[in-house]
Amino acid sequence: MRDFQMSEDGNFYVTNEVKQSFDENGFILVRALFSTKEVENLKKCMETNTEIPKHAIGRSDGKGAKSKLCVWNKAGDDVCGVAVRTQKVAGTLETLLGGYELYHYHSKLMMKEPEIGGAHLWHQDYGYWYQNQCLTPDMGSVFMPVDRCTKQNSCLQVLAGSHKMGRIEHYLMGDQSGADPRRVEMAKQKYSHVYVEMEPGDALFFHSNLLHTSDQNKSQMRRWVLITSYNQARNCPDLKHHHADYHPLDILPNSALGECDKMDSSLPKDFMNPADDHSARSLKRLEAN
Repeated sequence: MRDFQMSEDGNFYVTNEVKQSFDENGFILVRALFSTKEVENLKKCMETNTEIPKHAIGRSDGKGAKSKLCVWNKAGDDVCGVAVRTQKVAGTLETLLGGYELYHYHSKLMMKEPEIGGAHLWHQDYGYWYQNQCLTPDMGSVFMPVDRCTKQNSCLQVLAGSHKMGRIEHYLMGDQSGADPRRVEMAKQKYSHVYVEMEPGDALFFHSNLLHTSDQNKSQMRRWVLITSYNQARNCPDLKHHHADYHPLDILPNSALGECDKMDSSLPKDFMNPADDHSARSLKRLEAN
């Protein structure tokens, strides 16, 4: 496994080597996908956007800690919305997933505060999205931190290549959806356990069946991350659910991000109401032994 870099012309290209790495490992890590100025604007947008505090949700990890998250279904035209529609973000994932048209499934700001940020169970995103009647795992996400992500403040952990296992049964455990713990333990014996330490501006592109987790943040460092998920247009389910149906993504040139200074979107972002999340409640509950 290796990290990838932006090209000298300020773009990122999915070469055969990049595509092969994604297909083999279920993810690629691109260093400095965003410039210092772009990261500063993304961070400012997250911290000053007037809608995010209104819609932030606290979620317990069942172990005495809690993380906050804010979820929205439409990208919008603020800095965060423009960033996730750029060629280097949306266009890259579209190519990695085979070149078929993508649409914005949802974005979320994950807020793990110092010392109290909660953990997230081992899971596959498709293990949960399957409940929304997305028929295939032709979906993926981009993990974009504006704070450093280290082992100390609970960086993302992945099992490289675990997306090849296909969908694992998921259960409701506490407030979270988690993969069958027995399967996870088996996967740990076969696949490399990678701690994905990242700097602000780096981006991790990963497949919807990749097993991933994160620990509690017991450090003095904040860990805020924007995660945007995409679905192939041809995979849009008939079921009306709490995430977005197909709507054109309108991928933007990378230069659009530097030209945007909106901290609040003038377009509706369709913030998610947790009361509308029926998929999690449809999972069987796995009680602790």
